[in-house]
Amino acid sequence: MGSTKVAVIGAGAAGLASAKALLDEGLEVTVLERGDRPGGLWARDNAGGLSPAYDSLHLNTSKGRTEFADFPMPARWPDYPSAARVAGYLARYSDAFGVTGRIRFGSTVTAVRRPGPAWTVEARSGDATVTEEYDAVVVANGHNWDPRWPSPAYPGRFDGLQTHAHDYRDPGPFAGRRVLVVGMGNSAMDIAVDASYVSAGPVLLSARHGTHIVPKYLFGRPSDLTGKALAVLPWRIRQTVAQSVLRLAVGAPEKYGLPRPAGGLFQNHPTVSDTILHRLTHGEVVARPGVERLDGGRVVFTDGTAEDVDVIVWATGYRVSIPFLDREWTGDDPEAMPLYRRVFHLEDPTLAFVGLMQSTGAALPVVEAQAKLLAAHLGGRYALPSPAEQRAAVRRAHAAAVRRWGDKRPMMRVDFDRYVAALPREIRAGVRRAARGAAVHTPATEARA
Repeated sequence: MGSTKVAVIGAGAAGLASAKALLDEGLEVTVLERGDRPGGLWARDNAGGLSPAYDSLHLNTSKGRTEFADFPMPARWPDYPSAARVAGYLARYSDAFGVTGRIRFGSTVTAVRRPGPAWTVEARSGDATVTEEYDAVVVANGHNWDPRWPSPAYPGRFDGLQTHAHDYRDPGPFAGRRVLVVGMGNSAMDIAVDASYVSAGPVLLSARHGTHIVPKYLFGRPSDLTGKALAVLPWRIRQTVAQSVLRLAVGAPEKYGLPRPAGGLFQNHPTVSDTILHRLTHGEVVARPGVERLDGGRVVFTDGTAEDVDVIVWATGYRVSIPFLDREWTGDDPEAMPLYRRVFHLEDPTLAFVGLMQSTGAALPVVEAQAKLLAAHLGGRYALPSPAEQRAAVRRAHAAAVRRWGDKRPMMRVDFDRYVAALPREIRAGVRRAARGAAVHTPATEARA
């Protein structure tokens, strides 16, 4: 490959895992991080200002299913550690593998271009802008930092406070106020529960589409261990078994007044929460249908009912944003960008992505597996298939994702257990290709052929 100098953009879990794997291959690594410490979205109050971490945030996947294989979480920790513990864990990981010394904190990447044989990376640090050349670039900037607001905005005017879940830290601002949370994801549930202890009256929880609510424990064990036990089965069978277990344990979401899930378990990401069902059954959180319009100090819902509201929290997710890359590389929609094995850009594998995926499970084992695949390639041990074979593999993966997940980010979707198991096999296959003398394929080598 010949790539030795690599820029890694971002020092969250994906960037740290990438840097560690690249250093293991003996490559020269520079990590560019806009914040003042490693940890990404887990590092609350990071100087970069992009972390959405809040006081009550904990893992929603158990530590045994979340930890890096190369750096297990302490056995004495609870099954679902707090965000502060996870941030400390990532900082220790960074120190343990020599990554911290490679990070340039306070560096905001503003442009990544390929004007010639090398990549140029432009980064702003304070009042200075520095441009350097690299043989390869790893994009690990995450996709849970650019808030997605309702678009188009709901009709009408709202006289109260509107905020996004990204800006939530603690329930203090909700004290004595009537609160509406819009959304059905993990953050929406956490915020609704937190607010219900201080708000004036029950918190309203609104959503047009439902989701499966999975408690953190099923039958005395972390619930995601059930998924691990079923991983060998086809996903449709896994879905049937897991949904039956879930219905037996907690009942259907409709039992709690929530909307019917829009799809089956393992299709749409479930919401993991022990506490939301408790607050619903006690009337401290009350489910409402989707918002129809805003009306001054009231919100009108799709069933025609209306409620007085002082605060709306839009827990409506995040956009995938890669502002430093031109559309030449990302296309019109970064969510739909085709990548081989969700890592390698099809036009140039020296532009790689770690963490640009949506997993059915935890993120850390996924980015660790991606980082090892990437490092094997840039280190020269792993040969990619031909460009035609890569494109065909992407088409097959996309078609399968559409059949399973529909039109909700199908290009980004990965089945946690299957994907994490597949990438080591992919490395072994690429090592065999390299041993047979297979070329490292790029558009230029394909054209010459």
